[in-house]
Amino acid sequence: MEKVSFGYEDVDPREKTRRVGDVFRSVASRYDLMNDFMSGGMHRLWKDQFVRRVKPRSGESILDMAGGTGDIAFRMAAKGASVTVADINDEMLKVGIERAKERGISGLVWAEENAETLSFSDKSFDAYTIAFGIRNVTHIDKALAEAHRVLKTGGRFFCLEFSTVTWPGFKTVYDTYSHHLVPKIGKAVAGDEESYRYLVESIRRFPDMETFKGMIGKAGFVQTRVEPILGGLVAIHSGWKI
Repeated sequence: MEKVSFGYEDVDPREKTRRVGDVFRSVASRYDLMNDFMSGGMHRLWKDQFVRRVKPRSGESILDMAGGTGDIAFRMAAKGASVTVADINDEMLKVGIERAKERGISGLVWAEENAETLSFSDKSFDAYTIAFGIRNVTHIDKALAEAHRVLKTGGRFFCLEFSTVTWPGFKTVYDTYSHHLVPKIGKAVAGDEESYRYLVESIRRFPDMETFKGMIGKAGFVQTRVEPILGGLVAIHSGWKI
């Protein structure tokens, strides 16, 4: 029987999908606040850098997958792109829709979608983005194949994700912080220690930079690249569809 990772556990694929859904329903209302606590606010800089690499332009159609709270979509819409925000979790989408209203941002399309089985037609988008979401997908290879399918010829794929720290001293400090302090912060701020323990464990189980780069290439993308940030604490992966 097939097993997939849920943090440090190996579970049935349907069980992972259900449990990941529970995690994000639990943390949705405080997700961005917790990102501030966990990254010292640096996630905002990483997202800015990510969008600069994507280079969204007026007239482009972009799919932002796992983008429920709108952080990436708001940045790309400000550049004139037409953005569809897709997320498997309805609670995350509700947070994003409310945030868009509060900021007076209109014109975004919001869609409840599973990254592994997108409802969009072939060759629908100029770019596909996913930030801090792909490690939570049950079958990453299926999500990458779907990304390739819905992109137009010449379209580009960009992924921002936590990765494997390669700086020895920093790795030790970060491992201690993430394993021991992040769940405690989750308990204090969001009243949910276990969800944040999963988020930390999911980072540890995610493929390293070169392995994930290879997976992107296997999905059909060319000119694949990886840009480490802070020694691989996070990384920007990209590829093109030709």
